[in-house]
Amino acid sequence: MSATCRIVVLISGNGSNLQAILDSCDDNLQAEVVGVISNKPDAYGLTRAHYSEVDTSCVIVHKDESRAEYDARLIDAVEKYQPDLIVLAGFMRILTDDFVNRYLGKMINIHPSLLPKYPGLNTHQRAIDAQDSEHGASVHFVIPELDAGPVILQAKVPVYQDDDATILAARVHEQEHAIYPLVVKWFSLGRLALQNNQAFLDGQLIGINGYAPD
Repeated sequence: MSATCRIVVLISGNGSNLQAILDSCDDNLQAEVVGVISNKPDAYGLTRAHYSEVDTSCVIVHKDESRAEYDARLIDAVEKYQPDLIVLAGFMRILTDDFVNRYLGKMINIHPSLLPKYPGLNTHQRAIDAQDSEHGASVHFVIPELDAGPVILQAKVPVYQDDDATILAARVHEQEHAIYPLVVKWFSLGRLALQNNQAFLDGQLIGINGYAPD
């Protein structure tokens, strides 16, 4: 890894987690967001990047384009920045195995559930429908299987009886903005690694539900 960890963030929308990471990099001299890539030209996250004077790219899906063809163009856009770490922050595309394997151990994602619960979409409503007492978010390494990479860190929130999906999502987002920059910092400091499909922090195996301090 270079002296300063070069980060590329992939987005599709508002970019609130991108903003949290941008803000944290101001205090973390070992990390810098060098590029933000979106598949949506109207994603507000691109505006956030412009305000922070971060270079941006937009890789729009072409009509009748295969996932493999799109991901090949996405790789070209990513490689322009020579990243040490790729951060998925609301990037609403399923990446091909070829893309994921190219960046295995160098790509992380945040998912709005306490994985392995509720991979995929509509996690907040699913937690409410299941009458769960707690919900949350998980930062994990990305592997070819969707939302199945080893969990690095989780944050839990309570689920109240009168919650709807919007209220619960806001509670989860607040925790996302705390834990995602922390994991980025761990990686940038060389403390975090993926080995044999398991996550390690400071050389110690992280438990199945993510890092839990003693």
